[in-house]
Amino acid sequence: MDAKHWELYHVAEDFAENHNVAAENKAKLIEMVAQWYVEAGKYNVLPVDGRGQQRGAEERPMIAIDRKSYIYYPGTQAVPPTVAVNILNRPHSITADADIPKEGAEGVLFSQGGVDGGHSLYIKDGKLFYAYNYVGKEITIVRSQTKVPAGRHELRFEFEPTGAPDIRKGKGSPGRAQLYIDKKLVGQVEMAVTAPLCFGLGGNMVVGADAGSPITSDYKAPFPFTGKLYKVTVDVSGELIKDDEMTMRRIMARQ
Repeated sequence: MDAKHWELYHVAEDFAENHNVAAENKAKLIEMVAQWYVEAGKYNVLPVDGRGQQRGAEERPMIAIDRKSYIYYPGTQAVPPTVAVNILNRPHSITADADIPKEGAEGVLFSQGGVDGGHSLYIKDGKLFYAYNYVGKEITIVRSQTKVPAGRHELRFEFEPTGAPDIRKGKGSPGRAQLYIDKKLVGQVEMAVTAPLCFGLGGNMVVGADAGSPITSDYKAPFPFTGKLYKVTVDVSGELIKDDEMTMRRIMARQ
């Protein structure tokens, strides 16, 4: 906070705060600003952290113990990004336990995010696909070389980082994206860049569909899975790759 840019509203008459009356009521403004500093000092909120997006991306204290594996089930509510598993800048895998009928199946097995950034594991034209949307700017797709056969299978995506993130430039860890059907490698592609801090505004996680804006134009949302999906397991047992300089900048900003 500083001595300028304070605003004052008569909320009894202007509840929507459309009319700033600070200029006409300087004495009252000074009184309230002084009271603000008294209370701020009393409750130890100074110095005020004025960062914007970086502050919003800070990790929050979690009451739950640290976990390396998360299991999600179809037919449940979308999981908000604040409580969903964090896959960014770390090795991870997404494994769907699914049953494909004889006539075949299609649809999204797992999705997180939306048109402005996210990722999706899905089946289309009989093949397994993974699409990664980097901030709505670049979409990377890896597809299986063979079709998913009928029956119950383990359909898996793995991400292996090949470099460190450059968060100051808006870039997460590059890496190798791989698809597996029953532990057999069926597709692979190199990803030059990933999301650095978070997915898009509609970053909810959904199992069995892409319920928000489509992550990729390769299908029309919600593109629900038409086979039998038992569960999706997300493993994040690999170490988180950190941008040490960026971490220090965040620490210094809080001093």
